[in-house]
Amino acid sequence: MAKIKKLFVCSECGYQSAKWMGKCPECEKWNTFAEEVISEAPAEKYKKEAAISYDKSAFVPLKDINSGEEIRYKTNISELDRVLGGGMVPGEVVLLSGDPGIGKSTLLLQMCKSLNKDLKILYATGEESSRQIKLRAIRLGVDKDNLYIYAGTNLMSIVAIIESQRPDLVIIDSIQTMTISELSSSAGSVTQIRECTQQLILSAKTLEIPIFLVGHVNKDGAIAGPKILEHMVDAVIYFEGERNLSYRIIRAVKNRYGSTNEIGVFEMLGDGLKAVENPSEMLLSGRPENVSGTCVTCVMEGSRPILAEIQALISKSTYPSPKRSANGIDYNRFYMLTAVLEKRCGFFVGNLDIYTNVVGGLKLDETAADLAVLASLISNLLDKPLRHDVAVIGEVGLAGETRSVNRINQRVNEAVRLGFKRIIVPKIDAAKLKNAGENIEIIGISNVNELRRIF
Repeated sequence: MAKIKKLFVCSECGYQSAKWMGKCPECEKWNTFAEEVISEAPAEKYKKEAAISYDKSAFVPLKDINSGEEIRYKTNISELDRVLGGGMVPGEVVLLSGDPGIGKSTLLLQMCKSLNKDLKILYATGEESSRQIKLRAIRLGVDKDNLYIYAGTNLMSIVAIIESQRPDLVIIDSIQTMTISELSSSAGSVTQIRECTQQLILSAKTLEIPIFLVGHVNKDGAIAGPKILEHMVDAVIYFEGERNLSYRIIRAVKNRYGSTNEIGVFEMLGDGLKAVENPSEMLLSGRPENVSGTCVTCVMEGSRPILAEIQALISKSTYPSPKRSANGIDYNRFYMLTAVLEKRCGFFVGNLDIYTNVVGGLKLDETAADLAVLASLISNLLDKPLRHDVAVIGEVGLAGETRSVNRINQRVNEAVRLGFKRIIVPKIDAAKLKNAGENIEIIGISNVNELRRIF
């Protein structure tokens, strides 16, 4: 009989302990231990199956391996293909995560619709019935003869279907609901998630079938389950956005077959998600005119330039400690820029509440938006609006100096394409933009004090 024992397992790294501990000694995270019932039968089984001999065909010199041509399955959803690096690679395992109701299942079902009709797809769901999937498919207009639904949580049954039917694509919705009956722990536990994922990865690599895994998130926004789950898969994609807003953003935080700097933008409509080919125009729609405290900048998301609107609001504080709020901007960077505003520009803001916001839910994580943040703050302090056709691009140092940014020509061209005629850039970059176009005014500034002259 299999021996059963209770252990405390860290949900972040999988570290096991005989007793509960407040802090994990392996990953040093707090309050991550959860009690689990562990059966030693699987471990004994693995030991018995271990063989001393090995497959000699798998032990070959690197020069003798035939790489062949890179083959990618296009999803035919442009924004998703961009994030994946051009499409799905055979044998790739992708983890798609996001808040409940954000549109993960909708996106994957739409992907089934847009894929080549000759591809056989297995959609395994442990959260919905086959009838519920059918109703969503009707709403999204999915009518595909080669789409097969499996409603159940037994992972070994799914593996058996994959090995016998050999589908071209497998979707697991979600990995936290799948279980292996030989393991005594419950669904969603560290052991179940780790072992289920390992079995799926083995099938994907052996049969060269791409697999999409849907992952839940916890209250902190991180993927539920052990952190090792993200190390096991080939790509990790986050689906971001507010459920009460129509726009969604997907970004890759890990991708073995492509860049992690690309983002995809979607709009949630009644008939599903629609790819937004021009996110700059979308983010600037409804921009107010002749209002102080707004400024447009251009950031790079991978190879794509995106125009974003930064808003600032400064008011007198009624509290002993003034409030600081930064949405879409790194909080430490925002604090640094307010210090530069006070020390280098001469504006005293120590007793004022300051609020900044990036319109559209975009998160700016590069320093090229520094100058635009300061321009919006100064605009609101002076109550002088910037001209509607002004865009500001540049990094700011602690001495108040402006620093050069990369791909300045690409950023300015994007701003000019959307109708901006006056571009404020660091002085060192202004010399590179002499041929920006007719009726385009390029203003180079060397320090933040010179921002006053653009109003």
